[in-house]
Amino acid sequence: MNAGVKPTARHDNAPVVVETGEGELYVSRRKIYPQSVKGRFRTIKWSLLAFCLAVYYFLPFVRWDRGPHSPDQAVLIDMPSRRFYFFFVEIWPQEVYFITGLLILAALSLFLMNAVAGRIWCGYLCWQTVWTDLFQAIERFTEGDRREHYKADQQPWTANRVARRAAKYFLWLMVAWWTGGAWVLYFADAPTLVKQLLTFQAPAIAYTWIGILTVTTFVFAGLMREQVCVYMCPWPRIQAALTDEHALNVTYRYDRGEPRMSVKKATQLRAANQPAGDCVDCDQCVAVCPTGVDIRKGLQLDCIQCGLCIDACDTVMKKIGRPTGLIAYDTDINVKRRQSGEAETWRLVRPRTLLYAGVIVVVIGVMLSALLLRNDVGVNAMHDRNPIFVKLSDGSVRNAYTVNLLNKKSMPRRFLLRVDNLPGVRVETTGQAGAQDGFPLIDVGPDQTRQMRVLLTMPADAKIPPQTKIQFRLVDTATGKSAAHADHFMAP
Repeated sequence: MNAGVKPTARHDNAPVVVETGEGELYVSRRKIYPQSVKGRFRTIKWSLLAFCLAVYYFLPFVRWDRGPHSPDQAVLIDMPSRRFYFFFVEIWPQEVYFITGLLILAALSLFLMNAVAGRIWCGYLCWQTVWTDLFQAIERFTEGDRREHYKADQQPWTANRVARRAAKYFLWLMVAWWTGGAWVLYFADAPTLVKQLLTFQAPAIAYTWIGILTVTTFVFAGLMREQVCVYMCPWPRIQAALTDEHALNVTYRYDRGEPRMSVKKATQLRAANQPAGDCVDCDQCVAVCPTGVDIRKGLQLDCIQCGLCIDACDTVMKKIGRPTGLIAYDTDINVKRRQSGEAETWRLVRPRTLLYAGVIVVVIGVMLSALLLRNDVGVNAMHDRNPIFVKLSDGSVRNAYTVNLLNKKSMPRRFLLRVDNLPGVRVETTGQAGAQDGFPLIDVGPDQTRQMRVLLTMPADAKIPPQTKIQFRLVDTATGKSAAHADHFMAP
């Protein structure tokens, strides 16, 4: 360390800030020992943790009957067939706009949550928060709560300490391993893949991704923890630009808490009609914080708005006989209004939230309409580029196309491939199942795409321009449903 540089004294949970005469130079991490706490927000977090992990780990085993020719896994990303199944919804590669819509909804939902209650996503639902909570619970189980764990880390290594640390890492590794294992189950039939994994018959790519996700989960949730939120995640920086003074945030109500002092001194000052704050400087709000933040310093980038400091402070307030809510979900404007003697104002419904909610409703409406009105028949064609046409020996002109026929139902279907706007055309293709009105009948298997070469030939005496707009029309012979694709017929 350079001369004249010294670390400032901070709380155990706070990072060490190295300062020079010109200000902060860098921040080196200091291990955080978050203390366990009980309260309504901790209960909410436990409930959401259990729900989210149950969905993630067990959803691949949920079955959904789609018929005899389709997979029965409720949620499946079928890479070989290029399909995404989500219960009754089946997304084809041509329908990637649904994925785009979901990403837009996710972004708008984050914006709306931030406008209403700050980083509520970070504090309760983010996967980093959920898995870190789980890993910290395992750490307390094996190495003890804050005080016990901190004291043990200051002592020399003993057999007991080694055993505790080994037990913690083993449990972390098992959770991380199952996290990686659960992820690959979304890409194949879950029961089948589990059997293959246990008998070492699964594809190598499955073991590779399980290994990658095991390592990343162990490192991010177990070792890096708050560093992921503070240094790696872009959302804290984005949401800081989106919030306003009407958004609910975990707030230290300094209008009530200051000046801080002991319970005894506060009692004496109040008896003498002198100002005294409710904060007793117990630092419990800092002790329980998973990122080591002192909420009394105001909103900070490190704060994930989890509400655990509210539970800790309420517990202290109850013990000393003072009202709870010294730390609570509040707005900046209300703190200022209380200081100036004005009434509180709550504006959760305001232009910002109405705009986000309105756009979300519109996007959902568009996606639902597209989903309900989408066709289960599809056709697209690609004209050969070289040559664009061939003049045969008898004077007739031929164009060649590569045509894809889509059957989005879980049953085999027979289609009639028509060519519109080109009277007298002769349509030729291989593998057809007959003809009707001069156009080929083609069978397409259930939930399949069939690609074929199609030749269109116009007789020599046909009067056609150099370029004629045509339409390939695929018609289901049983139901009459159809789909069309526009292209051109080229001639000399």
